[in-house]
Amino acid sequence: MRTSTSPRSTPSLASRTRLAWRLAAVGGVAALALTGCSKGSDQTSAAATATGQGSCPDVVATAQTAVKAATATDAPWDGPTTGATAQSGKTIAYVAQTMTNPGVAGVAKGIQEAAAKIGWDVRILDGQGDQAGIQNAFGQALALNPAGIVVGGFDPKSTQAQMDQAKAANIPVIGWHAVGTPGPSTDPALFTNVTTKVEDVAKISAQYIIAQSNGTAGVVVFTDDSIPFAAGKAQMIEQELGTCSSVKVLNKSNIPIPDAGTRTPQEFSSLASRLGDSWTYSVAINDLYFDNAATPLRAAGKQGNGAPYNVGAGDGSEAAFQRIASGQYQAATVPEPLNQEGWQIVDEFNRAFAGQQASGYVPAIHITDKDNVGTTTTWDPAGYREAYAKIWGK
Repeated sequence: MRTSTSPRSTPSLASRTRLAWRLAAVGGVAALALTGCSKGSDQTSAAATATGQGSCPDVVATAQTAVKAATATDAPWDGPTTGATAQSGKTIAYVAQTMTNPGVAGVAKGIQEAAAKIGWDVRILDGQGDQAGIQNAFGQALALNPAGIVVGGFDPKSTQAQMDQAKAANIPVIGWHAVGTPGPSTDPALFTNVTTKVEDVAKISAQYIIAQSNGTAGVVVFTDDSIPFAAGKAQMIEQELGTCSSVKVLNKSNIPIPDAGTRTPQEFSSLASRLGDSWTYSVAINDLYFDNAATPLRAAGKQGNGAPYNVGAGDGSEAAFQRIASGQYQAATVPEPLNQEGWQIVDEFNRAFAGQQASGYVPAIHITDKDNVGTTTTWDPAGYREAYAKIWGK
């Protein structure tokens, strides 16, 4: 199996914020303000801080039930058990938004592992986080004339010309986090999109905060509004937090994913100085926002196992698991089963090559926190490798 990565140097992110999603996000914040502040959220939050109880016991109870189910680690394989036998001699091109994104990189690893099992070749082409780089990587993918192309973590409509070329060449395209919903898509044209349901990820991450804080949290939301999928996820998180009037969203920090490593330290330092002890929880659309949180939070006098409790609403990086296990500035993550999703992508291509329909499978939601992390560094459910190998006759 061959693999490669593009040698391009990382440029700055162009066209960082899409206006429509900015307006949507503003609308979400406005709606949150109405649902919270119109009920006297300032007064109820002050009372909650004093008593340790919020003003939404029914919402807290519902959240606690959902979190209990999502933290289970012994669920049996619930994915496909039938499909197409292995189609031989295929090459897959994986166009990555940026391989610095742990989710994008984790899925690439799963694709490579599954391709080795089924007997295919894989080429990894790194867009390195900016529009020109992604278009260049997609162009390289087309030049390979592969059997299939993966859109890894970016909006296919941003590369519409290349998508049209793939369609004209009868090359099936499969997305990972390419559009907001799992399954086949006609616009953009995707054989299928492999992802958990973003609304489920957003909801459970907010419910975790509501449950753990008993409805008393003061929250900072970290997002990347230049990616519609991420912007929509952040908006849904805020809306779910708003179901409890004593939970307050204190700040929304919009930092492009490729810039997170350089910008988050100053952002954490500034937030700690400005918000003080009112900041008790953070939630980010990707765990990498917490990769550089330790130094500024430690400098601000914050303990690694104390507030603000950082919660990742995807994707479940190795570094995030290590922080959770060691109690160092991350409390939980809602991890994608990244390796499993890589295997699913290979299986979906195999179905496409065999003339079958997409499987329709959607991975289940899971939470990893200090109580169930153990010694693992990824969320890797049991059973999928054996199931797919059996389907392929391997």
